[in-house]
Amino acid sequence: MIAEKIILGIDPGTAIMGFGIISIKKGQMEMVSIHELILKKYPNHETKLKYIFDKTLALIDEYHPDEVALEAPFYGKNVQSMLKLGRAQGVAMAASLHRNIPITEYSPKKIKMAITGNGNASKEQVAGMLQNLLKLKEFPTKYLDASDGLAVAVCHHFNSGTIADTKSYSGWESFLKQNPDRLK
Repeated sequence: MIAEKIILGIDPGTAIMGFGIISIKKGQMEMVSIHELILKKYPNHETKLKYIFDKTLALIDEYHPDEVALEAPFYGKNVQSMLKLGRAQGVAMAASLHRNIPITEYSPKKIKMAITGNGNASKEQVAGMLQNLLKLKEFPTKYLDASDGLAVAVCHHFNSGTIADTKSYSGWESFLKQNPDRLK
């Protein structure tokens, strides 16, 4: 059994991107940090992507996570929004893979189910349950995107060792092997 494991959870976004970091020591989960990257202020999508990449690398270099967990893009009606969200997720994935950190994706429903027991729970319900699970007196951020990033990390911890409804990659070769349609 590993004595300590650090998990970085990421909720990709192009307006606000949430990050949560937890530590697992002897089976006990503890919140290490929670962040959000406010991207609304940047002038264009390309600049936002650069900041997502830079912030993800900075978090990896600062906290040295053993694993990264990401929320997979949900399917919506607005194709442009989905494309931008997918790019944000891809940049965070690329930063993690650049540092050879294994990544796992979870669907929004799977994350909500792992945290609250209800795949249709609200962001507020997820944040409330995280506060309870992590024994926090108050929630350390006003942005629910940041709590969503923390929820991804906790979901990953709860699902360690299971395969259902997730995709894991240990590097570029693994990613390409599981996603041959993305290779041109």
